[in-house]
Amino acid sequence: MTRNTHVDSPAASASGDQYAILRQLRSQLIAHYRPLLQDGPGPIRIMARIVTELEQACRKQHISEEVIQAEIVNRTIGDINLRLVTECEGEPGGSGDYRLLADELGVALPGETLPCGYTATGETYLWLRNQMMECERLLLEHNFDPRIYDIYGTGNPLLRSWLARDMQTLWGLPVSYEQLYLSLGAMDGIDKVLRGLALTYRSQDSSGYGILFPEPGFGVPEWQARSYGYELYRIQTREENRFKLSAAELDQALQAHPDIKLVYLTISNNPTAFAFNADELNALHAVLRRYRSQGRDILILADLAYIGTAPPQEDQARMATFIPEDILQHTIFVSSLSKTNTLTGERFGWVTAGSKQLANAIAACWTNSTASLPGEWQLRYMAYYRLIQERPWLNEKLRRFYRLRRRRFIEQLETINQQQRLFEAIYLDDDATVYNWSKFAPGEDAFSFFEKTGIAGVPGSGFGYTDQYVRFSIGFLPVEQSTMPVTGRS
Repeated sequence: MTRNTHVDSPAASASGDQYAILRQLRSQLIAHYRPLLQDGPGPIRIMARIVTELEQACRKQHISEEVIQAEIVNRTIGDINLRLVTECEGEPGGSGDYRLLADELGVALPGETLPCGYTATGETYLWLRNQMMECERLLLEHNFDPRIYDIYGTGNPLLRSWLARDMQTLWGLPVSYEQLYLSLGAMDGIDKVLRGLALTYRSQDSSGYGILFPEPGFGVPEWQARSYGYELYRIQTREENRFKLSAAELDQALQAHPDIKLVYLTISNNPTAFAFNADELNALHAVLRRYRSQGRDILILADLAYIGTAPPQEDQARMATFIPEDILQHTIFVSSLSKTNTLTGERFGWVTAGSKQLANAIAACWTNSTASLPGEWQLRYMAYYRLIQERPWLNEKLRRFYRLRRRRFIEQLETINQQQRLFEAIYLDDDATVYNWSKFAPGEDAFSFFEKTGIAGVPGSGFGYTDQYVRFSIGFLPVEQSTMPVTGRS
């Protein structure tokens, strides 16, 4: 597959129809990549590549940035770019002025002029750097020097104790810092957990070890599990269950596959934006209790990357189902400070084992991979932790911001559907994550939708499902209330 796909088009002149030329370029790229959807890097990267190459081709043809931005809307990327936030509800400078988030979260540089026209003070940017210095002093007082090799590689005990305290106070989970390890984002944490458990399984039992993945779901852990020798079992969840694993489906899978030792659950789901409620989780726990009573030691790998984006009382109810000791000791949680606080480039994550025995089972994967976690990164992590603790209103502002974007994007999809009837179902969400999951009308898919509207999403096959479904991100770009696709206009 070539990275720079050749497309033929006349150069766009100042008086030429740049919209028509862009659409021609887009059609050519879609025709080239559609047969290759399942090859190479897979659907997610294919769609991102189409967007990138289309933008490059447009600029080579001297198509204006205004036309490019109007006709190419990248909704493949999950991360939120705070520098590009333009939304403001109410008075400028008020609690609904989301343009300030880049400054408030320390992303914007002192004096940086953001695309929305706001000039950042850089106050938080500088505050974080001062906090890094203070945290280093604090660590030295506790006889931990982040500038030398950490023999355990699991991160400094002070930050780990802070995060463990949060697991206790926020969710009621009785865990200590010895059960909590720092990770370079949630994906790194999942990778280390899967590797550590695979080593344990191989040393205990030569008959093989399986992992259950409900789908649609986040695909990276499947690739990680495959690379560590797991037997992968997948369940296609059903629309009537809001694409969540049911107790009956779990029971059936465990009966059919006695080598399943691990169940991967995203508690608030990427891509669907649906989240397990307490009753659904308790039903799954009941099934696992029954099998454990029969001598099968089945663990849950609970992905909490988007816990914190939903209303707090709903997240608390979900997490409370893990408090009972017989559930907790069979669970490993993977958390992300980066995802919930729009700091995905910072890579702040942690892993919490429900028992010290589980923590010991996976510890070697820290010592023998990253070894000593970067000292400067740990100080940055500590500074951001202090920022969130000192300014808890930031969490609520971010939740409102996510809610605003999801609502506006769904309204945009509904308007499109009124005009073109491209969807069979535009799903509402559980007020969590930064995504929308919807179902195309027969004959439509992510390619045809991109060609007709200019909005690029990720096909359902990127998440182990069918391409009648699509995941859109509300993260990277704003959704203006007045924004409508221009494709097809006269």
